[in-house]
Amino acid sequence: MAIVSDWTPERISALIALWEEGLTTSEIGNRLGITKNAVVGKVHRLGLPKRQSPIRKSAEKASKPLGEIIKLDKLGANMCCWPDGEPGTEEFRFCGKDAVPDKPYCVEHCRRAYVRVTKDGRKIAAA
Repeated sequence: MAIVSDWTPERISALIALWEEGLTTSEIGNRLGITKNAVVGKVHRLGLPKRQSPIRKSAEKASKPLGEIIKLDKLGANMCCWPDGEPGTEEFRFCGKDAVPDKPYCVEHCRRAYVRVTKDGRKIAAA
């Protein structure tokens, strides 16, 4: 990749057009023959509108549907209290499935919460 020390009006116009098309910074960099970091820096200096991270979009698509939202005030004894979502948002909730006896979580969340690491570094379920 070449280092661009001179952003000509033509290159800036091309950058803006590609940015508005929604291309990733890597793809814009490839098309302009520069690094993605050069693209990010110039976009920032130009004050172009920020875009949602493609990583976050992928994570949101992969997330399971909300289903019933169990808020803290609806969480009862023997219900899984595994938190789900971003605290402080409307979507924040708790799992609410039946908890494993003497545990605060359901079977699925116990598998995630109770993990033991062996001496050789392997992870094994502890619950």
